[in-house]
Amino acid sequence: MIKTVEAVIDEEGVVRLLEEVRLSGSRRALVTILDEATTVAPSETALLSERSLAEDWNRTEEDAAWAHLQPAQ
Repeated sequence: MIKTVEAVIDEEGVVRLLEEVRLSGSRRALVTILDEATTVAPSETALLSERSLAEDWNRTEEDAAWAHLQPAQ
């Protein structure tokens, strides 16, 4: 299971999760330290921009430009 949880790290390196997490045992975790607090969660930003970006992404010209990276069909 991969789950992303927002947290705050204080000046002494103590990590405080902003929501409760229940696990069946110990797990490894990756920590990304952001420059500053954001007012909008990245996932919300991605969701809000999806429609706007899709106008550019869902074009024949885009499909042709990226075709060399797609597996042969």
